[in-house]
Amino acid sequence: MSEPNVQLVQKVDARLGETPLWDAARGVLWWIDIEQPTLWQLDPESGAAEAEAHPGTYLGSIALTRSGGMLAARDLELVHRAPHSRDWQPFAVTPGEAMPATRLNDGRVDANGSLWIGTMDNGLSQGLGGLYRVDPDGTMTRMLDDVIVSNGIAFAPDGRSMYFTDTRRHVTWRLGLDETGREITSREVLADYSSSGIRPDGACVDADGCLWQAFFAGGQVVRYAPDGRLDRQIALPVTNPTCLCFGGRDLKTLFVTSAFKFLSDAQLAAEPLAGSVFAIDGVGQGVAENHFAL
Repeated sequence: MSEPNVQLVQKVDARLGETPLWDAARGVLWWIDIEQPTLWQLDPESGAAEAEAHPGTYLGSIALTRSGGMLAARDLELVHRAPHSRDWQPFAVTPGEAMPATRLNDGRVDANGSLWIGTMDNGLSQGLGGLYRVDPDGTMTRMLDDVIVSNGIAFAPDGRSMYFTDTRRHVTWRLGLDETGREITSREVLADYSSSGIRPDGACVDADGCLWQAFFAGGQVVRYAPDGRLDRQIALPVTNPTCLCFGGRDLKTLFVTSAFKFLSDAQLAAEPLAGSVFAIDGVGQGVAENHFAL
């Protein structure tokens, strides 16, 4: 299989770029810089980009809503803005957690329109975080405990399973869901990199049910077949790819965010594209992003 062409689509110095989401209605890619809290909107065809700075210490993730608005995770709070507005309103606060110990991190919406989002230990060492299901009425239900860094949330096309990663435990799990898609019924290890120290990060699922995942500090994105086989590895020109999604008019472009966090001065000098956004064509067919039921 020939190596796909990795293209630069936005040159930017993101300290911790994350959560790329394709907005089919607008034909744009949304993504964030977590630690320089900024929401980016990118038109990949024209290259036009807009940045919106956010208050707080962290902008953990974002989600699109069915009405055309957006949810954003600021520190431990979810905020919402209506369509065609830049006015963010409080929506929900993570129960039982407090800054600076923890914060909200990766999240993704399921087919029911609920947001599954995790928290993480800001010290990157203790199981202080958890996985939550956020329903459209703002209720946050804790689904998993003892998480160091929540990541890699993605849903299988049939809605009966999801993927979840703890980056600092170096493990990705497949979680079985009940017939409602609201409760976790099983948990099995998909990939365990605890012996090698590989850091599995953000993920997405394609139309064939394959899981695509970024390897932070590993310089590549990989694909797992539905049976769990690692069957594709694609090298990137940066050490820290962070998350990915399919987008473009036909959902056949894989967009990848990256970060310059943790890179030494020598690495930064050798990686002028660290923190930029990339695109890879011809590696799969994506599925439309689920939108939060609001």
